[in-house]
Amino acid sequence: MTKPIGPLCNLECAYCFYLEKKRLFPAGENYRMSDEVLESYVRDYVRSQKTPEISFAWQGGEPTLMGLDFFRKVVALQRQHAGGRVVRNSFQTNGTNLDDKWGEFFAREKFLVGLSIDGPRHVHDRYRRDKSGAGSFDDVSRALDLLKKWRVEFNTLSCVTRQSPDEAVEIYAYLKSRGVTYMQFIPIVERAGDRAAHAGGLDLAAPPDPEAPAAPGAMMPWAVTAEGYGRFLIHVFDEWIKRDVGTVFVNTFDVALSAWCGLEPNLCVFAKRCGNAVAMEHDGGVYSCDHYVYPSYFLGNVREKSLEEMIYSKEQIAFGNDKWDNLPKYCRECEFLFVCNGECPKHRFINAPDGEAGLNYLCAGYKTFFKHIDPIVREMARLVQKGRPAADIMKKDAASEDAGRNGPCPCGSGKKFKKCCGN
Repeated sequence: MTKPIGPLCNLECAYCFYLEKKRLFPAGENYRMSDEVLESYVRDYVRSQKTPEISFAWQGGEPTLMGLDFFRKVVALQRQHAGGRVVRNSFQTNGTNLDDKWGEFFAREKFLVGLSIDGPRHVHDRYRRDKSGAGSFDDVSRALDLLKKWRVEFNTLSCVTRQSPDEAVEIYAYLKSRGVTYMQFIPIVERAGDRAAHAGGLDLAAPPDPEAPAAPGAMMPWAVTAEGYGRFLIHVFDEWIKRDVGTVFVNTFDVALSAWCGLEPNLCVFAKRCGNAVAMEHDGGVYSCDHYVYPSYFLGNVREKSLEEMIYSKEQIAFGNDKWDNLPKYCRECEFLFVCNGECPKHRFINAPDGEAGLNYLCAGYKTFFKHIDPIVREMARLVQKGRPAADIMKKDAASEDAGRNGPCPCGSGKKFKKCCGN
């Protein structure tokens, strides 16, 4: 995850954990990636990839602050060093600076754009405001229309806050009404920190040390509760399963289906181990993870070390292995370990019921959600393993409602529904 403008942003979202990272850099820093760092990075990253396709991820801060010419330079360098291999770029943005020039560029260069939008106006503007305190909804809404106009492939990223569970159906319906078919819902989990204990005097608590997990601490007022996050996911899932399977894709539901199909989740927060998704700052500094940009997780600089050297360092390998190795007993005995794997280590700051440290703050919410979806996703997995689309689950629901349990099963077996898929 590359941050060419570092933590700089033209918005000042109340819940943003990255704005305060400016305190980790010297006063007077301009936060713009130099041509030297850019070329070193592109050349080294391409060299490190052994695959026929190479993927770059650009984020911030707000990466559009670098200007369009910077990203024209990016794709030129990628072509120069890729040796004919396919290069793909993803780009996370708040959308407020997008115009037709950006739209044409994204479309031509086939960028996958992530647009940050939390829902309808009253939801989005609650926390996503500019530096004068004005809401950003109008600009972001315009950006969504622009991406559709230019037929740019995009998904939306919506933050789930303390208020979101009561607005879940409204948020989902709004995104659908705007033509969004790929959605990510990110739980906002932040604690107040001890500024005196942090390098740079940061306000938010650092992720817990796996050797000595931090005390829970006070949650920030906008942080979602564990129960609330589970309730949010259930509300959205119950809307999605009625009519949107196969046409609307929600990353958490995709992960669940793959896990119930027997595959290891490929989203880093649910994977057994992590450590490959490092973050690189504008100055070339590489850190263990986007959520671990602290001096103690600094791996080196691309101007001095190769990415392979940093990612395969003993420190980073240990960082990635700790995700699994430090799971509490409560997690290891959980029936949903196969899909959750303890979720993100950043959130492991509460104690398990037996008192052991290192349980994920969101555990109770995930358990409620996974229990709720288990019989449905289990059936979807059975469909997929038979070579049928998961969306056929909706036909079964319709058949059981319309024809009753004594009607013919929609799978075509010739049996009654109650003797076949309804069993």
